[in-house]
Amino acid sequence: MRTRSFSSLSLFFPFAFSLLVVSTNVQAIDLLGIYQEALINDAEYASARAARAAAEEKIKQGRANLLPTVGLSGSRARNDIETTTANGVVTASGVNNSHNYTLSLSQPLLNMANWEQYEQSKLAVASSEAVFAQAQQNLMVRVSQAYFDVLAAQDTLAFVRTLKQANKEQLDYAKRNFEVGIKTITDTHEAQARYDLAVAQELAALNDVAIKRTALQQIIGKEAKTLAALKPGIVMTAPQPVQMEPWVTSAEQKNYSVIGAEIALKNAQRDIAKNRAGHYPTVNLVASVVRNSNSGNAQAINGSSANSNNNAIGIQWSVPLFSGFAVDSKVTESIALEDKARYDLENARRTAAQAARLSYLGVNSGLAQIKALETAETSSLSALASNKLGYEVGVQINIDVLNAQQQLFSTRRDLAKARYDTIMSGLRLKSAAATLKEEDLVLINGLLQR
Repeated sequence: MRTRSFSSLSLFFPFAFSLLVVSTNVQAIDLLGIYQEALINDAEYASARAARAAAEEKIKQGRANLLPTVGLSGSRARNDIETTTANGVVTASGVNNSHNYTLSLSQPLLNMANWEQYEQSKLAVASSEAVFAQAQQNLMVRVSQAYFDVLAAQDTLAFVRTLKQANKEQLDYAKRNFEVGIKTITDTHEAQARYDLAVAQELAALNDVAIKRTALQQIIGKEAKTLAALKPGIVMTAPQPVQMEPWVTSAEQKNYSVIGAEIALKNAQRDIAKNRAGHYPTVNLVASVVRNSNSGNAQAINGSSANSNNNAIGIQWSVPLFSGFAVDSKVTESIALEDKARYDLENARRTAAQAARLSYLGVNSGLAQIKALETAETSSLSALASNKLGYEVGVQINIDVLNAQQQLFSTRRDLAKARYDTIMSGLRLKSAAATLKEEDLVLINGLLQR
């Protein structure tokens, strides 16, 4: 960013320099610091992390249907026995205790529905990984957007305050000239109107800063400290590769939304096979050990006692014959859901490709806009100097100076905003192509003042 020395323009230094004292404060926090806070405190990211942890248990649950089931059951009873004749004479009495224990095992040998469910559990884990990876990319984009939104709002506030101060000086200058009879009251009214407008704009800018800081606070869970600003005169380059098509191709193949849609399609296909398994037989290996025992003095009175052991092992099979057409209906339903998943996949690919195209165009358009605004800033500085000099010698009127000031400050505000937007377009481009990494935030962080 170029600067020129004008003795009467001490307030018109580039805005990046006007924030130098604030941005180098020892309490300032940079983009990486905000991102680290978000990794710990962002609720949306924490939710995705918890969902992934929950989904990892699906494989264990699916595998359980293929493993043996072992159960132990038992009972214990006390029986008070008394035998009487028709005349009421007791012929036998006593207590009988019975005990029963059963150990059973069942091992599936053939169950296609359980096997398909196990395969679906693997897909569920893969889907959760894709969702979590997308959440990571979204977090980097959301943090960066909130960060630069705050900087942009602060830029606008600083621009408005600088403009207000310039208008105040111009108002005082016009009043002095009117008092000595050099200028008319019109110049004073024009300067007063511009100053009043700047005051109103300052109030709106203050409110916008508060709103943007609240949005950042929602992500990191606490109020952010002073944010490090962009270094003055940073140089931004075009994305690599410079052609659009490689970015679009990467988005169509690697975007995490696309990967999630591909997994959903595979899951729908597995669901068809699982429902068709409702027509297939199932075979299980079963085994059991049963222990029965009876004891007590009633046995002696009755002259009987019993202890029995029963060990069994065998094959148990089942063939479904008719279920009210429920299986056929589920198969038809799952086929329709497969078609839906296929269309969702195509839509995800088109959406990712469109996002990549828009972001690519945004980066290149932003770079061109930055270059044009840098040139416009230099021209606006020269125009302001010329108008102030012309006003002092009586060639220009006060409104010309005010317009030149407005033009300069608007150009600087637009230049800063263009830089932020270009950075964000680059991040969104990499996110669409699924190549966004923390190293990209490190590179952007290097553009900030310490």
